[in-house]
Amino acid sequence: MTVWRIVDSGPLPTARSAAVDEAVLESHGLGLVPDTLHFYSRAQPTVSLGRFQKVTETVDMRACKARGVAIVRRRSGGGSIYTDSGQLMFAVITSQTTLGNLPHNSFETVCGALASALSRMGVDARYRPVNDIEIGGRKVSGSAQLRRRGSVLHHGTILVDTDLETMDLVLRNQTLIPSERVTTLSRVLGAAPDIEIVKRHATESIEEALGARFERNDLTDGELRLIDEYVESFYGRDDWNLKL
Repeated sequence: MTVWRIVDSGPLPTARSAAVDEAVLESHGLGLVPDTLHFYSRAQPTVSLGRFQKVTETVDMRACKARGVAIVRRRSGGGSIYTDSGQLMFAVITSQTTLGNLPHNSFETVCGALASALSRMGVDARYRPVNDIEIGGRKVSGSAQLRRRGSVLHHGTILVDTDLETMDLVLRNQTLIPSERVTTLSRVLGAAPDIEIVKRHATESIEEALGARFERNDLTDGELRLIDEYVESFYGRDDWNLKL
């Protein structure tokens, strides 16, 4: 059984929350840190853009300003998503040999484990390829990946009690109204579950799926320096976040 590190950062500022995952991925690719499961949330409501998305086509800038919603561009691909403190954000950072070289297989491994975790809470959660988890045909979790130096960052969100009204206002040019395509654990269960319970089930399911044993630890000094560097150079700058 492989020993992994589990890091729980709690609520993070927008730019820093984006920088942490990449700093762990970079450090892992250099062999400086162990396989890691990272939990966090966003202290400020945020639209997270896929790397190649155009801001003007996917985000209502006026609505973001009116609602105090930040915008950040992640390194991984995929679509624009709305995130806030009502979501549990997670990242799995490990080697390609652990998750597999084919993205489809690695998505199935992690998303399947998280679907199992949510099902333990009394909901019928199912993995929908390529990168979603659904309850009753509605998305409750989505993921994206970034690969570097033989390491994989698989990160995503679980919608626990998110603000669907704001989501509808800030995301634009969608085929359907966003809230008609998604659901939350609070909506399905009738009340928002304790976020610590969601973390516990997610941790146990990922341990089982990957044959891992988690030990709590902190980010290293090297990772913290990288985070500061990435915030200053990319995630804290409009010329990166709003460049397209």
